[in-house]
Amino acid sequence: MTASTFDTIQTLAADILSVPRDQITLDASPETVATWDSLQHLNLVLGLEQAFGVSFEPEEIDQMKTLRQIVALVDGKRGTST
Repeated sequence: MTASTFDTIQTLAADILSVPRDQITLDASPETVATWDSLQHLNLVLGLEQAFGVSFEPEEIDQMKTLRQIVALVDGKRGTST
């Protein structure tokens, strides 16, 4: 996981989910962030696609259960996995 990927996703998620940035940790999920519902999840996916210039398959969107998984998926698509 790259720190810059996490920072970008953390800021994007906080903005989309309308929560303070410090509430978006690697363990953040729909279960821990009250405003993270199915509609906001789709908005987050669209924001990620636009910010990183990637596309996600439906199966990948389904795997996005925590911010940690999202960061790993984005890093993998960008070829920046550690």
